[in-house]
Amino acid sequence: MNLFFKAKKVLHGFAFEADWAIDNELAVLFGYSGAGKSLTLQMIAGLLAPDEGFIKLNGDVLFDNKAGIDQPPQRRSFGYVFQDLALFPHMTVLGNILYGAHGLSEEERRQRAKEMIEQFMLAGLERKFHHEISGGQKQRVAFARALIRRPAALLLDEPFSALDNPLRIEMQNFLQQIRRNFPIPVILVTHDLTEALTLADKLIVYGGGKVLQVGKPVEVVNAPVCPDVELLVKNPMMLGKK
Repeated sequence: MNLFFKAKKVLHGFAFEADWAIDNELAVLFGYSGAGKSLTLQMIAGLLAPDEGFIKLNGDVLFDNKAGIDQPPQRRSFGYVFQDLALFPHMTVLGNILYGAHGLSEEERRQRAKEMIEQFMLAGLERKFHHEISGGQKQRVAFARALIRRPAALLLDEPFSALDNPLRIEMQNFLQQIRRNFPIPVILVTHDLTEALTLADKLIVYGGGKVLQVGKPVEVVNAPVCPDVELLVKNPMMLGKK
């Protein structure tokens, strides 16, 4: 399993250019706000097209401007968990999970929803609404919805950023469990250095719309290739100030 990403994009005066690849691993996109991390996820998912580039998942070309290929989001095999989770308040836990199963037969939707509810420890909450469940349970619902179609890769845009520290640690452990149960490439955007170092197999450091360094977390921390990367990994409190 692998994902290749190469893209250029100019958006509202912001110039973006990135080129990297991952295998079956958890890659963390790390860097200042506005560096292009969430933009990367949007282009991978097909929500925004690069001006130029090439995106391929497990041999399936998703985007290639030279060949005129731009698969729509519904044809791209990604699960996506947004920062605000994007759960529907008018739907029950079961309804939210089933929403992610579009395109499957009714029998398959119900069977997979049952599996997700058991696997994500949501039994007994099926008829509960958004406001009736805890923060951790909302997280589990969002992940269940993203994974119900058994995607080929998982995109996570700061899903734990609004959580207090104990729950955040719990959800980080939960994500590691997901990696064991769903052995697929995962791309996580985070501003939390501890979270990045705890979870990442590969760290992709962004700065100013470009990739500054790619490597194992210990390599990036111990041998930053430029002053911007060194500032990020040595002074993580600066993340919110630039």
